[in-house]
Amino acid sequence: MSLSITASEAEQIKGSPLEPSGTQFRRYKGSPHPFGSTVTPEGTNFSLYSSSATSVQLLIFSKPDDLEPVKVIDLDGNDNRSFNIWHTFVEGVAPGMGYAYRVDGPREPWNGHRFDPDKVLVDPYSKGNSFALWDRGASCVPGDNLHKSMRSVVIDTNNYDWEGDRPLKKPMAETIVYEMHVSGFTKSPTSGVKHPGTYLGLIEKIPYLKELGITAVELLPVCSFDHTDVTKVHEGRKLVNYWGYSTMGYFAPHQGYCVNPDTSQHINEFRDMVKALHQAGIEVILDVVYNHTDEGNHQGPTFSFKGIDNSSYYYLTGPDGSREFYYDYTGCGNTFNCNHPVGEKLIIDSLRFWVEEMHVDGFRFDEGSVLSRGEDGAPMEHPPVVWAIELDDLLGQSKVIAEAWDAAGLYQIGSFPGARWAEWNGKYRDCIRNFIKGEPGIIGEVAGRITGSADLYQGRHHEPTNSVNFVTAHDGFTLYDLTAYNEKHNWANGEGNNDGIDDNVSWNCGAEGETQDQWIKDLRKRQVKNFATIHMLSIGVPMIVAGDEFMRSQGGNNNTYCHDNEINWFDWNKIQQSESQEMIRFWSMIMDKRKNYIDHFKGKYFEGKKNRFGLYDVSWHGTKLNSPGWDDSNALCLGMTLGDTAEDTDQTLNIHVMFNMYWDGVEFEIPQASGLRWYRAIDTALPTPNDIQPPEQQVAIDGSTYLVTGRSIVVLASRETN
Repeated sequence: MSLSITASEAEQIKGSPLEPSGTQFRRYKGSPHPFGSTVTPEGTNFSLYSSSATSVQLLIFSKPDDLEPVKVIDLDGNDNRSFNIWHTFVEGVAPGMGYAYRVDGPREPWNGHRFDPDKVLVDPYSKGNSFALWDRGASCVPGDNLHKSMRSVVIDTNNYDWEGDRPLKKPMAETIVYEMHVSGFTKSPTSGVKHPGTYLGLIEKIPYLKELGITAVELLPVCSFDHTDVTKVHEGRKLVNYWGYSTMGYFAPHQGYCVNPDTSQHINEFRDMVKALHQAGIEVILDVVYNHTDEGNHQGPTFSFKGIDNSSYYYLTGPDGSREFYYDYTGCGNTFNCNHPVGEKLIIDSLRFWVEEMHVDGFRFDEGSVLSRGEDGAPMEHPPVVWAIELDDLLGQSKVIAEAWDAAGLYQIGSFPGARWAEWNGKYRDCIRNFIKGEPGIIGEVAGRITGSADLYQGRHHEPTNSVNFVTAHDGFTLYDLTAYNEKHNWANGEGNNDGIDDNVSWNCGAEGETQDQWIKDLRKRQVKNFATIHMLSIGVPMIVAGDEFMRSQGGNNNTYCHDNEINWFDWNKIQQSESQEMIRFWSMIMDKRKNYIDHFKGKYFEGKKNRFGLYDVSWHGTKLNSPGWDDSNALCLGMTLGDTAEDTDQTLNIHVMFNMYWDGVEFEIPQASGLRWYRAIDTALPTPNDIQPPEQQVAIDGSTYLVTGRSIVVLASRETN
């Protein structure tokens, strides 16, 4: 798929002619492989899978936005069909031209067949679709939608200068993930970039990302999607699909994030972004949505899969054994048939395209548990697509992260199939939220979560890096809103505040929303620093959400999927404010400390080793040493010592952490070790710059105890005295 077509290969793909010489857009037999459109010097090969179609028409357009095709080709069931694959080679079809299909077959919804020869369909393997004429409503009702349809675009992915770029292949143990929205990062006029809201606009802000210290961006969906599938209006403001979790094209970068969306340049603009991020040492992880498509349920639009081979591409169900309706394990109207051979092939081909052609470094799988379901909906012990991703020679070098649950209640944290798959650790999120807000009696679970969730992973011979630790994500409160709101405030979504989750595990620190009470404002800052500290000192792979580093607020909205506006956009003016700069400084320095303490986060579980100073690799305390109080139902304090057991260093770096989630100050005992002295690295209760300090500015601690302020965390780092 990624290699240039040689002359001999082109002839093989072309096959025998089916029209006389001199015919405009002369057609040939063509080749069933590869799927999609494949460009050669003489024309383009087209290949489409449909097991139940009785006829297929290929429509060729001089330009993707032309109302009428320049040629309509009826694919012959004998010459242009190989088993279930329809194909032809068309001479003279060049990059930049448009194409689409009309497919006919049984009109039997009860048997899973929804063929409609009036509907114009895009290629599932298209690397770009034109939305110039697209009218979603016309695809939802019977009748010809030729003049209101999407068109696939013929694209040659060769001839791009990568300048030696390749995926970075950073170890998971050294990864810090930054979940972000490509467009929202620079869409605000405050960004000051030349091309706001685009892949190229993001490039201009790479210095900010590099200075912050993250190692990977996890981009909310960038596969082509329809922003118009949300039709609500709230107080005169039109709502849209902002997040992008309704994929229309699995091989096409979203055109809405491009400067030149309709000139086939979207491929190269995306590549420019990836190349620039790699040059800055930052990996690119894509949030991919293979669990459902944008075609919805039986009332949704028909623009691709539904009209091409509905019974193969979707999980179907119905009364009395019929297949008229769609299993909806996703909450989005349908479920993609991930483990059907053709569905599995599309997913693998798509992932390989993004790695091979676009150089991305990994993937986060939305509602990943759907990938483990069979056609009856039951979880499979060895789901083919999951293991194909696991074992593929190319994909095996990429990061794979599962959101290990789905909307139908399948929850696989700690049990997602496969060995190397990392998981969004929802149990870490809930536990840490509860602890920081002051829930008593959970210090045992807290200890387990911050040391790699061994209860979930170690028994399966997994590593702590199977756990992606997160406190916030795109869906839910921002980190600041966790400290400012007890309840969701989703009124702007136009659903009567009925959407979004109700249990946010949040605490507003004494006032709902914005306040002028300085004591509450200071407490909220301290709580955010507490979250940052425990997060970056946890074993596993940390993920933070863009904007959490400067306390970005969504006004208590925990489901901002429909807002392409200031609710979601980065406010670059706010970033320049002193309070924001204080928080950015803290986050940047705590990430730097994590990298300095990396021996503690190498991706292995603690083994009870003792170093030459008598400190174990991990030991637990309460306010008294070696007395953690695991069974104390009122416990709000926890101490942790990490002893440096590395044998290849002259200078050990031991860490002692004291967590006090009680409302008042508490005296903690400090470990004493001959040859070591403790220095204060972090105290979240202190004002900047004393809250976190580089080694050369750290204050030595005298005595055997330390008074930890209420609702704060203190980190001490050791130095050898000899």
